[in-house]
Amino acid sequence: MLETEIRKLQHVFKQPGLAKRFIKQWDIQLMVIPALLFIFVFSYIPMYGVLMAFQDYSIFKGFLNSPWVGFKHFEMFFNAPEFWTVMRNTLIISLLKLGIGFPAPILLALMLNEVHNRTFKRIVQTISYLPHFLSWVIVSGFVVSMLSTDNGSLNILLESLHLIKEPINFLSLPEYFWAILVTTGVWKEIGFASIVYLAAIAGINPHLYEAASIDGASRVRQIFSITIPSILPVVVVFSILAIGNLLNAGFEDILLLAGNPVLRDVSDVIDTYVYRVGIQNSRFSYATAAGLFKAVISVGLLAGANYMARRSGNSLW
Repeated sequence: MLETEIRKLQHVFKQPGLAKRFIKQWDIQLMVIPALLFIFVFSYIPMYGVLMAFQDYSIFKGFLNSPWVGFKHFEMFFNAPEFWTVMRNTLIISLLKLGIGFPAPILLALMLNEVHNRTFKRIVQTISYLPHFLSWVIVSGFVVSMLSTDNGSLNILLESLHLIKEPINFLSLPEYFWAILVTTGVWKEIGFASIVYLAAIAGINPHLYEAASIDGASRVRQIFSITIPSILPVVVVFSILAIGNLLNAGFEDILLLAGNPVLRDVSDVIDTYVYRVGIQNSRFSYATAAGLFKAVISVGLLAGANYMARRSGNSLW
């Protein structure tokens, strides 16, 4: 036991220093610098603004001269009439996106992996990837046009099939909003999100499939016995990140699709609430407190998910 520990220490001390490794990999490190600068400028420097959550912030007095009020704005947020509605919508929309949107690209990757016609496979991949590169402004315009009561394609189809007698204004009925939002998000991101899983599947040793085929395993059996276990570490990592982002129910998609005030009871989440209260109503300190609350809960969820994943041998840290 002692000899093993000594060998480990010798191996650690034999490793080249950080500066030497950086110089040796200067070309690779150079590619990372722009990303690090982006994160530092747009993620770390703005964190100074978190101080507003504990102040009655005034743009005229600034951070240094605005009076400190402690947890006043947090208490106001927790006691606000909209708090439970906002939290309910945030959790339900996030869980729907997690439960439907997370496994969807995995299923698409598994199905594409079984397609042997390369031309057909590339066409499907291209068609499924393209929506990711469209902005939510374009996508929301497409959805609004498709669901319109005036020559909307969905209403025309339902009327031609005699399923409805008159057009339905889907974007004005709260009972349809969650389904529209989640379906649109899955359609937009399923192709691009499947790229990682397709890459993980491509890295599986083909000899495993050959051995399983010789043993008489069907394609379905090979998927469950070889493909899924082989990509499980990638799935676990992305599931940890998804759970950490559980309170990020969305902002652009909800803001653009829920333009009707009638939908506020089912569409108002923390991000849209912060935007409406903080930007439109200029309650900067109150909105910062609400956003900080979401960030703290997200970090806790991320740490908890990583702890549970570590017990299975796959974790971020």
